[in-house]
Amino acid sequence: MNAASVKEIKSGLEQLSQKELVEACLRLVKFKKENKELLSYLLFEEADEAGYVNNVKAALEPVFDDVNKTNVYFAKKTLRKIIRLANRYIRYSKVPTTEPEVLLYVVEKMLHLNLDLKKSTALENIYLSAIKKIKKSVDALHEDLQYDYLRQLNTIIER
Repeated sequence: MNAASVKEIKSGLEQLSQKELVEACLRLVKFKKENKELLSYLLFEEADEAGYVNNVKAALEPVFDDVNKTNVYFAKKTLRKIIRLANRYIRYSKVPTTEPEVLLYVVEKMLHLNLDLKKSTALENIYLSAIKKIKKSVDALHEDLQYDYLRQLNTIIER
């Protein structure tokens, strides 16, 4: 079965009644956790972006506590998991400031783990790719916000 294009799906959804649309959304939510998370964001958290960012930070906090600092291999796997989770939560939001805020938090917590990033190329690459992604997302923002986020990034890096 081939999936329809977004345009075809949109026109099909516009033809449904409100009851049928609700039923379709509920069926969609049952299939994947990401669909459920996205719909939860759209219904309950989209209006309060600052609260959403704080909830994302709170959700990532226990994962940072689980990082195995004694073994570089397991630390690398857990940090990749954290980046994956952060990217998934960032994708839900259309607000451009969400990405740098969440990634700055991740980089700051990564540095607080006191892992020797120079010791492992993989850990250093994870760190550098997060920095690169922050800079790319900040470049798309207004100049005033760019200054604030870059200053915050520089203070985190200099520690």
